Order: sequence, then C-alpha cells, then structure tokens
Amino acid sequence: MAQQHPVESPQWWLDRLWSELQERRRYVELMRQYYCGDHPLPSVTEKARTAFQRLLRQARSNYVGLIVDATAERMQIDGFRLGDAETGDDEVWRIWQANNLDADSDLIITEAVKTGRAFVLVAPNPADPTTPVVTAEDATQAIVAYRPGSRRERAAGLKAWTDDWTGLLMATLYLPDALYKFQAEKPKQGLQATIRWAARETKSEPWPAPNPLRVVPLVEIPNRPDLLGEAHSEIEDVLDIQDRINKTLIDRMMAQEFSAFRQRWATGYELPEDEDGQPIEPFKAAVDRLWVAEDSAVKFGEFSATDLGPYLAAVDADVQHMAARTRTPAQYLLGQLSNVNGETLKATESGLVSKVKQRQRPIGEGKEEAVRLYLKAAGDDRDLSRIETIWHNPEFRTEGELVDALLKMSTLGVPHEALWERWGATQTEIAQWSELRNQAAERIVGGDIAGLYGPKPDEGVITDGDGG
Repeated sequence: MAQQHPVESPQWWLDRLWSELQERRRYVELMRQYYCGDHPLPSVTEKARTAFQRLLRQARSNYVGLIVDATAERMQIDGFRLGDAETGDDEVWRIWQANNLDADSDLIITEAVKTGRAFVLVAPNPADPTTPVVTAEDATQAIVAYRPGSRRERAAGLKAWTDDWTGLLMATLYLPDALYKFQAEKPKQGLQATIRWAARETKSEPWPAPNPLRVVPLVEIPNRPDLLGEAHSEIEDVLDIQDRINKTLIDRMMAQEFSAFRQRWATGYELPEDEDGQPIEPFKAAVDRLWVAEDSAVKFGEFSATDLGPYLAAVDADVQHMAARTRTPAQYLLGQLSNVNGETLKATESGLVSKVKQRQRPIGEGKEEAVRLYLKAAGDDRDLSRIETIWHNPEFRTEGELVDALLKMSTLGVPHEALWERWGATQTEIAQWSELRNQAAERIVGGDIAGLYGPKPDEGVITDGDGG
C-alpha cells in the first residue's frame, strides 16, 4: 500500500503533481504527433495492412499542422507597457532580450497553441541580480497546481525530467516558501510505476532551498482555457477529420495502385491447353506488349479506369469542414486563391483574426505574470499591478491601405505613438522616433528652426580665404 503523506506536504505535492503530469503527457504527445504529421496509420483490412505499409505511410496529409502555424505565426509580442506609459518599458524589454525571449516567446506560443499549454520559469540570477533567469519549459516536463476555487493563484509547481548524463529522474518542486529537489532511479516498468524519490542535495545550497520570490515561480501559458482550469490544443477538435482525410487518401492510393494499368479482356478466342489439359494464358499484359490474334472473330477491350474524382472531392469537403471549425481560411489549407480582391481576402481572414485576438488574452496574461515575476526578482519597486502586453497587429494589410487608415486616424487626434505601433514599428523604434520628435519640438521652442534642416549661415560654413 502506498504511503500516505500529510496534505500539502512536499512529498504529497510531489506524488500528486507527478501523477497528473504523466496523465497530461499522453495528451501532449498525441497533439505533438499530429502536428508533426505522425498520424495513426489509416485503417485497412488486416490482410492488406502488411502488403500496403508503404502506401499507408504515404497516405497522410498534415492539415492540422497548418492550422497551428496559421494561428501561432500571427501572435507576436512587441513589448510590454507599465501603468500609463505610452510605449513599451525599456527595462522589461532588456531582461526579455537578455533571456532570448524575443525568439523563445515564439516557441512558447507555438507550443501552447499546439499542445494546449507551455510554461515559463523565473529564477534569480546570482551572477547578475538585475537580470533574472527566465526559461521556457515544456508541457511534458512542467505542471502547475492552483488553489481550490482559483484559476490564477498558484499553490505548487513541478518540473521533472530525465538527466542525460546519469539517466536518473530529476524533479524540482516549487512551493511559495521553498524549493525541494528530488531524484530517483528510472523504473524498468515505465514511468507509471511507483517512483521512490529521494532528496537531491548539493553542497552549494541547503535542502530545501529558500524561495526568495515567495510565490511559485513556474507560470503556465494556456491556450483556450475553460472555467475548470483546463487548456486545449487548437487541433483537439479536428483530429477525427484528419483521420477521415487520411482514410480517404489511402482508399484513393489503393484505387490508383490497382487501376494504374488498365485491365484488358478478350472474347472469341479459344484458349490452348497444356499436356495436363490446363488452359495456357495466351497473352501477357504489359506496357511494352501488344495483343494480336489472326482470327477476325476475336475481340479485345479494356476496363475503364477508376474515377478518382469522388475521392478528391471527399478530401476537399473534409478540409472545408476543418477550416470552418478552426476558423482557418480555406485557401491556407487548399492552396487555392484566384480572383480575390483585398476586401474579399480581408473577409475570409476575419475569423482567423478574431480567433487570434481571443487567444492572445489568456496567453498575454501568462506572459504578464512572468514579466511581473522577473521584475520582482530584479528588485524593481515600481507598481507592477498594471502590465499590458503589446501584440503585433494580426491583420495583414497592404501598405497603401494601412497608411490611408493611419492618416484618417491622425485627424481624430490619435497619438503618434499609437499610430506607429499600428503601423508595425517596434517599441525600440517608437522610443527613438519619440525622442527625435521631442528634440525637434525643443529646437522650435528655442527658436532654432533652421537647425532642423541644417547649420545656420554662420555655423560650420567653409569659406575661401577672401571670406567669399
């Protein structure tokens, strides 16, 4: 009988979170396999399965991967605003870039869209206290538990992995007051077997290690969360449609395999027999052979080829269903785009844009919590209650359309910073342009209008020896 540990004790949290992580891994791995195109092989009769392994592997077309990419590629973070600031915060972005998060953030978002969630881990940096360490964590190695009745107050977190050098299972339990490190032998029966954890102690730190942040430093980045706290992959609802497409493709390929060379027939021909009275096949069907008979009564013909049109139409119909369910423009999945103007294209992408904006909210909340944690770890004493994620505009517009819209917005008194942001400028560019604009305004107030365009006549002008 398994040993019972006191509720919310470190060992109790370790056992609970480890068990939940193993359950969640199956879901994550399934979503990841579908995204990579490693779908279950289409079903055929058992007798034909071995003979058609090659066709089975070729009969998989990865549409669900396109759905993930079409969503994730439009979710790009440009910066974070604190309080009433008009532009992104420089210190936030400095730490963000120091941890390579301008690149890893795209990986986090893609993983969240693909598998339902990803994680960010924040830790103080002893080498540079002003620049905490922020890392992206995989959903198969990290899990967070929340307080009963809350979907945001983190009660505990766990990161578990297999050490590449020793082959041991490693686990770090994050509680608000301390960090507990464990290790265990990897069981031969699989990770579902009972694990015997032992404290993993090091000479450089006590066990348990103190938690200077006083909160669980592991932050969940969820995609499509519900009120029960579960997060969902973007392709969870369309796996059956993907399987249906693969089944149609294998049926089409088997039809091609058997009807690629048309079967021929002959009538009015008397078959010769061998010594045992068995008929001898008179003709060999091949692409380099002709059938000829001297008897005029002999007639030849061939069976018609299998019509592949219904198979292709069935695939198109399933792709259309998948596009409608995921609000992905059909031209992304079918690769067909003709006679489409700008307005029509914008209308076809309106569903995707609305979905992306909706997904940005929970993902942005997770990112903002990570920013709040690493600013706290860096000793920032500002009010961190108001942090806003600055998202790149997910709409695709032509340059002319965008400039025309911004000019019209400027007549309504929209600040330049907001217009530059909508135009697609980075927060660094916006800060530079704002500084240049302020410098120009100071020159005007100081009467140095000519200085805006070049040196004054008596400043920096090279003349000849005669003063001409």
